[in-house]
Amino acid sequence: MFSTFKNIFKVKELRKKVLFVLAMMVVYRLGAHIPVPGVDVSILQERLFQGSSGGVLDYLDLFSGGALRNFTIFAMSITPYITASIILNLLTVVIPKLEELSKQGAEGRKKIAQYTRYGTIVLAVIQGIGITSYINRFGAIPNPSFFDLFIIVVTLTAGTAFLMWLGEQINEKGIGNGISIIIFTSIISRFPSDFYSTYKLFRAGSISIFNILLFLVFAVAIVAGIIFVQEGERRIPVQYSKRIVGRKVYGGRSTHIPMKVNQAGVIPVIFASSVLLFPGVIAQVIPYDWAQNIAAMIQPGSTLYLILYGLMILFFTYFYTAITFNPEEVAENMQKNGGFIPGIRPGKATINYLDKILVRVTLAGAVFLTIVALLPFAMGPLTGVNISFGGTSVLIMTGVALQTMQQIESHLLMRHYEGFMD
Repeated sequence: MFSTFKNIFKVKELRKKVLFVLAMMVVYRLGAHIPVPGVDVSILQERLFQGSSGGVLDYLDLFSGGALRNFTIFAMSITPYITASIILNLLTVVIPKLEELSKQGAEGRKKIAQYTRYGTIVLAVIQGIGITSYINRFGAIPNPSFFDLFIIVVTLTAGTAFLMWLGEQINEKGIGNGISIIIFTSIISRFPSDFYSTYKLFRAGSISIFNILLFLVFAVAIVAGIIFVQEGERRIPVQYSKRIVGRKVYGGRSTHIPMKVNQAGVIPVIFASSVLLFPGVIAQVIPYDWAQNIAAMIQPGSTLYLILYGLMILFFTYFYTAITFNPEEVAENMQKNGGFIPGIRPGKATINYLDKILVRVTLAGAVFLTIVALLPFAMGPLTGVNISFGGTSVLIMTGVALQTMQQIESHLLMRHYEGFMD
């Protein structure tokens, strides 16, 4: 393990990427402590966060790494960008123009990324207005004028826009997925305070050492299960026919198509959480009883929330898998290179076979993601330990760590170094 870390810093290009990511994580955490002007944080914490647990605001605070509780410039975190990405992905399937852009390679993806940025700003403004109106109702903005409210909304929007830019910089100059790393950093930053709170409960006698050990067993089992499924894959054998060109023989080799059990990674969990949080925030800021009832019904941990959360994870797992793995394209490329699946005719039969296998494999991955995401909701009541270790948190942390390690691994193997997974 230690030799692998040393190897990372031996490769100049990889060292620059890793150090850049670490520097951006530091920048993010520094920004998470810059307060928004004109807000009385003590009133905000006393009236909205003190004694609350598991509500919409607590979940938003988890994604922001405590920035919402302290109402800093990154209070809205990157959730508007995630919501905009979901909307653009869904519209790409529905609108032919966007579907055509998605098939135009790098230039088309740049155009869609630009639309996503515009959508992020629009959603950030809407969410910023909603949050500002909400905290104003509780007196967290002393003697507010229109200019004061305007400055708060602009500051929150600018914070989200900066995080969006930060994530894109990590994608371009660092290693791993920038947005996922930002969320990963937010979740990790909550751990020290959560561990301290658990320690205080233990000292006060509210929880026993048995509760803590039971929680740790649950945590280790969940992490192990995630790694097992994330690394699992169905290998479809592929045979390439021999071709004789002159005196040389080409092809004739056997290989396989790796079809991962969880092709979508942690994206479905992030998408499902963001979709459910957004209407909850909007409902809370509407000063009507029916809106408050809706907010209460879909707050994290409620029965309706758990049902919708599970269904959305299933949906987004299939949806994102369909975007990233196209059986028709795979079958076409295989046929062009003289490849075929033993016992399956090339063309339509191969497409149908790949599609059938993909549906079955994805079902296993989707069900597993749903179980892992919902199971930790029972960990708090069962163990009495209240740590930001919900299904969303553990899936994102483990998934992002695995994805980043795999990219580092590929860089090391290209230069004949041993990686983490050897």
